Amino acid sequence: MSTHTLSVLVENKPGVLAHVAGLFSRRAFNISSLAVGPTQDERVSRMTIVVDGASTPVEQVTAQLNKLIRVLKVVELHEDAAVERELALVKVRAQPATRSQVLEVASVYDADVVDMGPDTLVLEATGSPAKLDALLAMLDHYGLCELVRTGRVALARGGATMTDRSHCAVPAPVAATAAQAS
Repeated sequence: MSTHTLSVLVENKPGVLAHVAGLFSRRAFNISSLAVGPTQDERVSRMTIVVDGASTPVEQVTAQLNKLIRVLKVVELHEDAAVERELALVKVRAQPATRSQVLEVASVYDADVVDMGPDTLVLEATGSPAKLDALLAMLDHYGLCELVRTGRVALARGGATMTDRSHCAVPAPVAATAAQAS
């Protein structure tokens, strides 16, 4: 499945998420993943929306999002030019006979054990969507009891930003004071 990741800056106001979700609903566009959170500016939130490219005309989605009053900016993040991560919590069967094997799989994928029961483990894993898919495929053999994933968050690689600053500002060097010089 070909997916497209949209990074959307919106005003941090009540109802904005409902307006964006309503736009997708009205147009019958499916959202594969949605993550929303604050930015460094308390007046702005960032939405990371993943849509299926085969069934959703991304250019049309972008144009429609840009028409919403509380949407400040929309950028499509291409996989090779972005860092994408998800968080997953996975409850997996871990009988005494297989517990060490489950722990070995968790270790290979840098997953942390966050809870342990007599017959289950809860693992926390972060990484690219592909890494989490691979972890889940390995754990499926032992029996997945429950799973929750946060949805994708993403940032463009390099110095470019979505804000009105064209690049990340590099702090100016601090001038040496007389006390530091002595």
